[in-house]
Amino acid sequence: MSFINLFRKKNGKLLFTTPSHSQKFFIVNKFRHFYKCDISETDAHNPEDELEKAQKRASEVYGTKQTLFLTNGSTSGIITGVLATTNKNDNVLIWKDAHRCHKNAVELAGCNPVYYDLPIIKDWGIPSKATAEILEPYLKNDNIKVVIVTSPNYYGIVSDIKEIKHLCNKYNAYLIVDEAHGALYPFSDKLPQSAVNIADVTVQSLHKTAGGLNPTALIHSNLDYDIQPFLNKINTTSPSYPLIATIEANINYLNSKGKYKIDKLVEKISELKLNCSNFDFGGDDITKILIKKDGLTGYELSKILFEKFNIEDEITNNISTMLLTGIGTSSKKIEKLKNVLKKIK
Repeated sequence: MSFINLFRKKNGKLLFTTPSHSQKFFIVNKFRHFYKCDISETDAHNPEDELEKAQKRASEVYGTKQTLFLTNGSTSGIITGVLATTNKNDNVLIWKDAHRCHKNAVELAGCNPVYYDLPIIKDWGIPSKATAEILEPYLKNDNIKVVIVTSPNYYGIVSDIKEIKHLCNKYNAYLIVDEAHGALYPFSDKLPQSAVNIADVTVQSLHKTAGGLNPTALIHSNLDYDIQPFLNKINTTSPSYPLIATIEANINYLNSKGKYKIDKLVEKISELKLNCSNFDFGGDDITKILIKKDGLTGYELSKILFEKFNIEDEITNNISTMLLTGIGTSSKKIEKLKNVLKKIK
């Protein structure tokens, strides 16, 4: 199948997946803007003028010491964070089922991965949150230099980052939070608390829930030193300025209209939950619609949604299914999902 045909096929679906713009919500409205921004005169390894100013404005929006734009996804942010906080042969504590970039980052830094496991929430078939109780034995016994926590996880389970940061401080370890799926958190008190003002380094994917294009992302730092040199080690010298332009536009949009859009989204999902009593709902993040139904496995439910109602979910297991929403999810789309769920008896 060609890419063009793949796009056409996807366009026929009601997508509750990443990227959250769902090919219908456009922060940068006209494609021709990409070409006007596609320049090569500026060297991104020494950001000057507008790029430097844009990143400084972003750090002010988020209240961090430094925020940098990423055009190679959260993966590049995790790698940068590990490079910035470790020396060769340090031990880095990572979740054994984390995104593969965590292990790759540790290996690229010449460090040693130490793995922790998380219990499964049996009623939902999903991993539970990381806790100080789970992590402390490793910090106590394994000379850990950096802890990486995924919060929220893929199903919207959120860890207590304040508690974990306090634990890391106790053992003089840095905390990196993979908040790829939590880019909306800083802009609404109706969502879980963001790690951006708590952790030493936090990475967010704008494209997953915040309406950005693949693979735009951010790295936020509260370290006392500049992390740009560490990003430079893995960054291209020919960055995509069209993507950088969309990152700036994305942050400006979130800062000006994000709260209204998120509050509206939360209101519609809350309404959906009230009207779909034939389903059980779970998770800590309401924008990740985690559902299950007696008599159906998660895979069976996913198949029904896809084949009968043309709805594609984000992730499924044997017990539950998660439909992802974000800044680009319209009220009309939630209404359609509500009507579909009410029909599944």
